[in-house]
Amino acid sequence: MKKITTYRGKNVLVVGLGKSGVNSAKLLRKLGSTVTVNDLKEAPKKILDELHAEGIKVVTGGHPLSLLDETDLLVKNPGIPYSNVLIAEALRRGLTIITEPELAYEILDAQMIGVTGTNGKTTTTTLISLMLNQGRQNGEAYVAGNIGIPASLVAQEATKDDVMVTELSSFQLMGTTKLRPHIAVLTNIYEAHTDYHGTRENYIKAKMNITKNQTKEDYFVVNWDSEEWRKLSEQSKATIVPFSRKGNSTAGAYEKDGWLYFREEKIMLASEIKIPGEHNVENALAAISVVKLLGQESKNIVEVLKTFSGVRHRTQYVTTVKKRKFYNDSKATNMEATEKALAGFNSPVVLLAGGLDRGFTFERLIPYFKNLRGIIVFGETGDLVAQAAKQAGVKQIIKTENVKTAVPIAYEISKENDVVLLSPACASWDQYPTFEVRGDMFIEAVEDLKKELEM
Repeated sequence: MKKITTYRGKNVLVVGLGKSGVNSAKLLRKLGSTVTVNDLKEAPKKILDELHAEGIKVVTGGHPLSLLDETDLLVKNPGIPYSNVLIAEALRRGLTIITEPELAYEILDAQMIGVTGTNGKTTTTTLISLMLNQGRQNGEAYVAGNIGIPASLVAQEATKDDVMVTELSSFQLMGTTKLRPHIAVLTNIYEAHTDYHGTRENYIKAKMNITKNQTKEDYFVVNWDSEEWRKLSEQSKATIVPFSRKGNSTAGAYEKDGWLYFREEKIMLASEIKIPGEHNVENALAAISVVKLLGQESKNIVEVLKTFSGVRHRTQYVTTVKKRKFYNDSKATNMEATEKALAGFNSPVVLLAGGLDRGFTFERLIPYFKNLRGIIVFGETGDLVAQAAKQAGVKQIIKTENVKTAVPIAYEISKENDVVLLSPACASWDQYPTFEVRGDMFIEAVEDLKKELEM
């Protein structure tokens, strides 16, 4: 951890009591700041006691504007919109507002890899760390950021021998000014989070902050299978390293005739990747690009890709029940993710879908519904998803209350060798606080079903 003096003697307001907020507050105290934490919700007593013990003031139950009167700087929870009354007033006053990854970067001694994109961030981040740790002799590749582990916590522990592989959301990147990964990755960009960013242009601008401070000595790894993404790479000053599942470039990692390559080196058959789907081939190519730039041997890459069974909630194989394979893809909070999940299976699928209504209809999923044995819908968008399934000619369309009640219905309408897939195509917030909770409910229901049938 670098011993910086930037925050010494500063009055810092941390807005948001999540993991990143709590760790930011503790770090800022170590760096010599006077820290106040503010959250609309009440905090658990354990967290309050921890913060008070370190001399950190906590204000909950509202966002009093008077907190800004003696504030030099704000560290904002990424999920809090800039329209929030406290944040909006801070902007009006001209106060600096950053997010936790920016703070982590300032103290980081290790090399930083940043991964962003609409889909595939977590899987790519995980694959990079696993590949870099495979056969590693010195140091460690840590995962951090939007993957659920605060970057500010990892940055305090990581040394010059280590690498911090950081998943970065558009919310986090929007609040960065100095952040400069040595290798930045853009997996893809689709339509997402316009309720937060206002427009697609603002969303893209936030994503592209991952490369805005890079120089020619750094690398920007970009999916080369879209003209838009290729065009975006022109904004970067870094050395561009493309990856392409469709063979649009051989300057980085790519797939050709069923094989994965890095430049001229043949690495492995795409069919040998353990996790299914073309999207996971893309994730693998992105990860290969990164680790090859850092000198990793192909045998270590192959070992990871042949054995890695997926990240929890991301086309995660759960179990097999009476010859039906159950997969948890709760992280599919948009249609693109569900398209990719469905495209990854050749067997008939019973799909579980639906969730938060963001004003979209689901006609674009119709081509991907052709292989469905049936569909179980729930949540605010249940009727809208059902309409698309009806247009696609799906024979069995059933509406139910939630993920838990959907599981036994899915089993009943499925047949041996079918896939039962939770891939909602929607955010979870209409029924569940997070996609993780939704996925856990699905897993629990599948496990309960298996126990019941095996009694």
